[in-house]
Amino acid sequence: MAMNERQTIYALSSGGLPSGVAVIRLSGPRVRFVLETLCRGVPEPRVATLRRLSDPGDGSILDQALVLWFPGPASFTGEDVAELQLHGGRAVVAAVLRALASFDGLAAAEPGGFTRRAFEAGRLDLTEVEGLGDLVTAETEAQRRQALRQMGGALGRLYSDWAARLTRARAMIEAEFDFADEEDVPGGISDSIWEDVIRIRDEIRHHLDDGRRGERLRSGLQVVLLGPPNAGKSSLLNALAQRDAAIVTEEAGTTRDVIEVHLDLGGYPLTLVDTAGVREKGAGAIEREGIRRALLRAEGADLVLWMNDSAAGPMPVPDVLARSGVPVWPVMSKADRLDNLDSCAQRSGDAEEGAPLAISVRSAEGTAGLIAALERFASRAMGRGEDVLLTQARHREGLVACLAGLDRALENVRSPLELRSEELRGAAAGLGRIVGTSGVEDLLDVIFRDFCIGK
Repeated sequence: MAMNERQTIYALSSGGLPSGVAVIRLSGPRVRFVLETLCRGVPEPRVATLRRLSDPGDGSILDQALVLWFPGPASFTGEDVAELQLHGGRAVVAAVLRALASFDGLAAAEPGGFTRRAFEAGRLDLTEVEGLGDLVTAETEAQRRQALRQMGGALGRLYSDWAARLTRARAMIEAEFDFADEEDVPGGISDSIWEDVIRIRDEIRHHLDDGRRGERLRSGLQVVLLGPPNAGKSSLLNALAQRDAAIVTEEAGTTRDVIEVHLDLGGYPLTLVDTAGVREKGAGAIEREGIRRALLRAEGADLVLWMNDSAAGPMPVPDVLARSGVPVWPVMSKADRLDNLDSCAQRSGDAEEGAPLAISVRSAEGTAGLIAALERFASRAMGRGEDVLLTQARHREGLVACLAGLDRALENVRSPLELRSEELRGAAAGLGRIVGTSGVEDLLDVIFRDFCIGK
């Protein structure tokens, strides 16, 4: 659709009401006409101007608002854009939205509608779009920093550089095909490109070999509390969450289902998961289902805190968990009830060193050491905030496919040069699909559907 044939979109961009200020954003070819009708004129570009907004039907005053005008293409979407900064009452916003709906050629924006237009206008590549979405939903400092780097184009520039180098390699091969008879084009010119292809392959391998730090940072670490009944799992969950998220009683088997709490731990996102107490005897049908879910969740965790009551003594880690390869930290709870713990349980030690960490939720003994150990684990698992990290499963899939194409091009040295060149073309196209320069039409609806309306 031509730019001047597109609908002009509008939406409340500032979140829930009532609020001190509400911002309504517009983008599209009819923005100037809307401003001329509502405001009796268009303000100077990029100058906040106080204007009265008038109803286009009866001319009544809707509100006094600060109006900003960004003529395209020098705008976020590449189109004419305006922002109306209103008083944030529900009735005020509803009246202005009704007025906008009365204009021909205007439509309420879909989720991510403004960002999608920015992408289509070439203002953002697809990795920057995803970074913007992550920035809006960031809950911790580490997530914010990572999203800002991605939104700033760090990831897109890396992938685009690889794609450009592969395109140059193919161009050198084509030069040998097309100009083989020219005196100023030496034979075997394509041989010189394979060293750089090897370097690209190694760089992509290193980028992929990141322990999924970016994906963990984006979604948060999964830390599961596991152990026998009454081992203090729910009490620890409540203490770390600083609220009564789980029911705590002396009765065994109180927790039947999985309970999740999302935490900001030293700037890193962490999901703490409380589970049913693990025991072999005395569990009813519902509790057995809870135990099955607990073990299943633990097998897919980033870390398991294996909790035991200090007085009762340690219970062996279940075989299925021991075989899973998930890191398991032993934690001895209720340390305040004993005068002397076994020497293997550290009151102020480090759970990462392998010896059980003794804690007491009641006296807070050992909890600071546990939190510090978790923060160190999170820092290692997610990075320290400087690297350009993979954050999306689709990026990883695209890079794995690209790497496979490069491997085939490099390994099949006896294949015709045309086939090896085609492998390079496919690898470069895979990188282009990640940044959005080729073949992403089927992805766009999926990517933008999780955006906020008005963004």
